[in-house]
Amino acid sequence: MTKMTEVIISDTKKGISKAVNEIFSNLQKSGSILKSSNEVYIKVNGIDFKKHAYTSPEVLKEVIEYLKEKDAKIYVMENSTQANMTRIVFAINGFKEVCEQTGAEIIYLDEEDTESFEFKEKPSEKDKPSGYKLKSFRLPKTIVKIMKNRNSITYINLPKLKTHSMAVVTLGIKNQWGFPQHADRGIDHNYNLHSKLVDVYEYIKPDITIIDGTEGLIHGHYPPTAWEDRLIKKFEILIGGRDTLAVDVVGARIFGLTIDEVPHLKIAYERGLGEGDLSKILVIGKNLDEYTEKYDWDLLQEFPENVMIVKGTKLLCREGCQNNPLTTLQVFAYDHKEKFKGGWFLVMGKGHDENIVEILKEKGFTKGLVAGYCAINEVGKKLQNEFGKRKVHFSGNCNNLAETVKAILKLSGMTVFDLVPLPVGELMALIDSAKEHGSTALVPL
Repeated sequence: MTKMTEVIISDTKKGISKAVNEIFSNLQKSGSILKSSNEVYIKVNGIDFKKHAYTSPEVLKEVIEYLKEKDAKIYVMENSTQANMTRIVFAINGFKEVCEQTGAEIIYLDEEDTESFEFKEKPSEKDKPSGYKLKSFRLPKTIVKIMKNRNSITYINLPKLKTHSMAVVTLGIKNQWGFPQHADRGIDHNYNLHSKLVDVYEYIKPDITIIDGTEGLIHGHYPPTAWEDRLIKKFEILIGGRDTLAVDVVGARIFGLTIDEVPHLKIAYERGLGEGDLSKILVIGKNLDEYTEKYDWDLLQEFPENVMIVKGTKLLCREGCQNNPLTTLQVFAYDHKEKFKGGWFLVMGKGHDENIVEILKEKGFTKGLVAGYCAINEVGKKLQNEFGKRKVHFSGNCNNLAETVKAILKLSGMTVFDLVPLPVGELMALIDSAKEHGSTALVPL
């Protein structure tokens, strides 16, 4: 009889500590958690300090406490999303405090030296997006160290249970997109994103993945706080296992999604990088039949009426220049209503009306953002010539979140200080410290 791949679902209603211990106790049955060095590197989902967007600090703390009892030397690492610095995120979302309380060492991956690696699958000449340049991507030295010492170092992946408006879900495999440097993420962040996620996973696979499902996010990974009652669901579970793909398949199933609906999971399965067949996964602790609802992963199609959204008709990648700026627009418009100003346009994709200038002028829009290579190359110069370079902003690559944030802040009459819940002096001190330590993060400053 073929042995089933085990994935454990533990109920957190009995307490986070008990749930974490239950996960690890089950995993211990198939071998030790720690390897010879006793070093453990934990990758959290620390995309940002936005409420609900990151791994629960309480879950992180209990995982650390369990490992401390095993005499592990523990490191917590992350490279937050574009437009942010990891040092700032950890100071706000509670990760820094947890590490100080438990003695875990923080590694800010955006502040490390790097090595270059090749993506395994590149788009053909025919399918390359306009302006495509990327041939390789850079990984921080800590990740390279783990890759070179897989027999002696334990690597634990601690993502959050979230859908994703560009990748469908962001669980174990997607969580590792925090490893490539900022400048390398935005290029080819289009329909090729799914294979790129698997490329990174093929280079480095976690020993253990535990999804924080104390709550789950629907309609994307970065919810406007104003909509939290519509986008946040209490699942009160942890999902753990040694096979990250199998854990992700179960996590996707919690949202009612199959592997065929999540491109990067299907690609990973087809490459033989784990178990993706749900019928060959033994789920311990919960019956998946309890989860009968299917949740939407795309953005709620609600946007401010005073921003004109212009979409290309020939090519518009949800994974890049579409949902990247639209997510930013939603958060700024609905979480900062008192400061946000409209009256501008957002142009993205390829295949625009040749009379786009006249159409915009007729509707009273004379300033805006052109997002992504395709739109910039097709209509960017025309719009800047008509309205002026100071009024028409560009966000390059397929997903340059830093440039998108900077442009939308300016167009909407806001500043970065409106977004960060810290006194200006404290924020600037964190920025200076990150820069002094070599941060390569792309930020809207």
